[in-house]
Amino acid sequence: MTHSHAHQATPAADTQGTTLARTPLHDLHSHLTERLDEVARAWLDQALEEAAAHPGAHGPISVWELRLAEAGRRCGPQHADAARILILHAARADTDALTRVYAQGTAAERRAVLHALPHLVPGPGALPLVEDALRTNDTRLVAAAVGPYAARHLDAHQWRHAILKCLFTGVPLAEVADLDRRAHADAELARMLGDYAAERTAAGRPVPEDLHRVLTLTDPTATPPAPAADHGPNGAEGTHGKES
Repeated sequence: MTHSHAHQATPAADTQGTTLARTPLHDLHSHLTERLDEVARAWLDQALEEAAAHPGAHGPISVWELRLAEAGRRCGPQHADAARILILHAARADTDALTRVYAQGTAAERRAVLHALPHLVPGPGALPLVEDALRTNDTRLVAAAVGPYAARHLDAHQWRHAILKCLFTGVPLAEVADLDRRAHADAELARMLGDYAAERTAAGRPVPEDLHRVLTLTDPTATPPAPAADHGPNGAEGTHGKES
């Protein structure tokens, strides 16, 4: 069923961030199979085989879409996102398929789609999904939305507002892919952060530590960061790969 944007905010500590989007698929698969029990591993192997054999859409709902819905029960909530990303990749899900899954899916399935974008979509065609997630107050969706795909394709105006959204909702800015490069010497971002800090101070509220950190990054006299490696759709930013 289609969900409205009235998502309940979840604690920032509960975010899975952009780890899954930054981890190469081969490493994600190895990491997952090491942690699943025998029954869950067998289910995942079968789900990946089915998705590879019957990619795309078949009838009202494809077999791999059913497996996406089962992943939490079969693999456990802590491994379900990774399993869903691997299934989406095996199914060679294109932007249309990802959009359908996102529109019809649960918050967990939407999160997996966002994590899968840098692995599956080479161009900006799936940006509406990122924009939708950034309109919610679900911190796990917001965190998933600011991964390598957003870093690569959001324009400057949208990206700055994504930074403010993270500050509003308490999503750690460490989750924002390519933050150092995109924030460097961004005078408009510095102005927006300064205004936000002033509003917080005037209202007697604390200014988030993250705001000061990113404000430092906007300094044009700071050393510019090295450009991030631009991996293709089948490999996220492997140099930033980290495990949760």
